[in-house]
Amino acid sequence: MKFIQLSFAALLFVSILSSCVSKKKFLEATNTISALKQDSLRLENDLASSRDNLKSSRDQNADLQKKYDDLANAARQKEQALNSTKEVLNSTQEMLNSAKEKLSSSNLTIEEQQKRLEALQKLIDQQRAVVENLHKTIDAALGQYKAEDLDVYVKNGKVYVSLQEKLLFKSGSAVVGKEGVEALGKIANVLNADPKIQILVEGHTDSIPIRRTFEDNWALSVARAVSIVRILTKDYNVDPARVIASGHSYFDPRDTNSTTEGRALNRRTEIILSPNLDELYRLMQ
Repeated sequence: MKFIQLSFAALLFVSILSSCVSKKKFLEATNTISALKQDSLRLENDLASSRDNLKSSRDQNADLQKKYDDLANAARQKEQALNSTKEVLNSTQEMLNSAKEKLSSSNLTIEEQQKRLEALQKLIDQQRAVVENLHKTIDAALGQYKAEDLDVYVKNGKVYVSLQEKLLFKSGSAVVGKEGVEALGKIANVLNADPKIQILVEGHTDSIPIRRTFEDNWALSVARAVSIVRILTKDYNVDPARVIASGHSYFDPRDTNSTTEGRALNRRTEIILSPNLDELYRLMQ
């Protein structure tokens, strides 16, 4: 009995001891689980925080990338603008250099033109003086003749010696009379004194048709001009290279052909004298 009691007590002790050990492990396990749960919760929070940080970092990175791209684009645009500005500056410089060259050339051209104009004006003044002097000389040489027989005047920079028909020819004739030959001699003396004077002899008639000797008034006007040229060149030794003969018939009248007086004025021979204009023409080219 005592043995049984002792066995029961031992068993009870073992049971109590076993029960105590299990409860302790249970508590430890419970604490461990609680700690694991807390760790898990903390890890989940950390993971969530990490995810948030990662998303924020990605957003920041995207924003930084966009800013970088914007800055890069702006830099490229500025570089392009700078290159374009350089090209414009280079082009402007070239235009400026070209303008300077043209201006320099233009100034030289203006100076050359000014010199030509001055030379031209000087030559014109000289020619005008020659014409005025020639007019006076011819007028003085023919001073003995009546105004109704001839007229000496200046027109368009030339000296005109207009000889009426009655001083030179009989009606319908191309033969120069004695008085006309003498008048031509006085003119020839002036012409031979200045070999630069160019001579144009023009024959003119009235509108009355010619009925004898000549085919028409054209032929008569030309024949009269040629007769005067022959006298000047053959009788008075005027250089033939200086002389031209032409006829106008009645198509260049000085007055009306409707009156006797007008027709008388139209029947004339004009000796037109002009200075040598070769130098003047050369300067005008």
